[in-house]
Amino acid sequence: MGMTISEKILACHAGKPSVSPGENVWVNIDVLMTHDVCGPGTIGVFKENFGPKAKVWDPEKVVIIPDHYIFTADTKAHRNIDILRDFVREQGIKYYYDPDFIKGEGMPNPYLDPGQTSYKGVCHVALPEEGHTRPGEILLGTDSHTCTAGAFGQFATGIGNTDAGFVLGTGKLWLKVPPTMRFVFDGDLPDYLMAKDLILTIIGDIGVDGATYKAMEFSGEGVMSLNIEERMTLCNMVIEAGGKNGVIPVDDKVRTFLESKTNKPWQAFANDADVSFDFEKVYRTADLEPTVAKPHSPDNRDLARNLKDTRIDRAYIGSCTGGKLTDFLAAARILKDRTVKVPTFIVPATTQVHAEMRSTTYKDVPLEKIFLDAGCQLGPASCAACLGGPADTFGRVNEKLRCISSTNRNFPGRMGSKDAEVFLASPLTVAASAVTGQITDPRELLR
Repeated sequence: MGMTISEKILACHAGKPSVSPGENVWVNIDVLMTHDVCGPGTIGVFKENFGPKAKVWDPEKVVIIPDHYIFTADTKAHRNIDILRDFVREQGIKYYYDPDFIKGEGMPNPYLDPGQTSYKGVCHVALPEEGHTRPGEILLGTDSHTCTAGAFGQFATGIGNTDAGFVLGTGKLWLKVPPTMRFVFDGDLPDYLMAKDLILTIIGDIGVDGATYKAMEFSGEGVMSLNIEERMTLCNMVIEAGGKNGVIPVDDKVRTFLESKTNKPWQAFANDADVSFDFEKVYRTADLEPTVAKPHSPDNRDLARNLKDTRIDRAYIGSCTGGKLTDFLAAARILKDRTVKVPTFIVPATTQVHAEMRSTTYKDVPLEKIFLDAGCQLGPASCAACLGGPADTFGRVNEKLRCISSTNRNFPGRMGSKDAEVFLASPLTVAASAVTGQITDPRELLR
């Protein structure tokens, strides 16, 4: 019996000729990522179990990216940054992206050119920007959306602080090989659909527990025609179906992207011809429509056109799921020469995306100007309102409001108040809804 992409990666890192679903294996880890929310806890586990003066297994394989609770006056959030800085200095961690606007000048990074800021933004988008996502590798992160990197043919998954502390000390982890579910999209995407519609459709079909501890593989013309950022959106939300990891086969788009990001060697894996999947479903993209997840679960699916009388109080475009350049280009198609009817927040995932919003144009107008002219409010690159956080987090929903968002979760309290209602949708649908003040199928404004 042949092996899937995920199985081949795990077998390679376990030093075994083959592995099977359900098998437990020790694997060598290529990259461990953590951030300001889980980093201090991970460091605590590491020091408690390996000793206060222990050294990490490889300081060049640890990536630390503060991103969640950055733009806040909260003293506990600032303390977390201090803990990370102390650890980076102590261990000689090379890849630390410091939010140097916190508490003064921050920590100079000797690996950067003088005057170059090291702050990046949301970890899941910053990782590929900085060349840390490579095919055939294993990336673990103390964040459930680490699975985003499966877009690069990588085995990427989230782990807890205890496991991460162990990886810090050993560079290894005990993993169970997941069975693979395969989702095929036949036909190129119509211009009113985005990757968010595809993944919400899948989650609506299989439920938030439908892929528990399984790999979710995406393929077909509808997937392979997507650019890198849209593929990241697909893999980003496999955790919303309970998936262990998401993965997309490596093609020339991935190879071209990586040539500009890293010179480290990597190996792409492909499914064997005789592979058997745990589950397989084929969709015709021409049959799909703009999709929305209603409160309070990502699998509470409906079509945007069925919700046209649903009034909204707020719109939000941002996060690792919906704060990439492609997402803002899509929103610009709707917002150019229009004005929003509700408070609308635009939050780029990273500082690089924000810079691209100033230099990239839609119909000869910079994206940032389109959003400002439409009456949107722009926030600095970070996770911001996606995970709620301290009361002064940008864009946080503090009241019983109804928000439509390009983020990934809509559980009670996810974006602030537990009484708020959050609808998940593509940036196209969010932008269209912001213009009308009610949930709107983007086809209504794209015609």
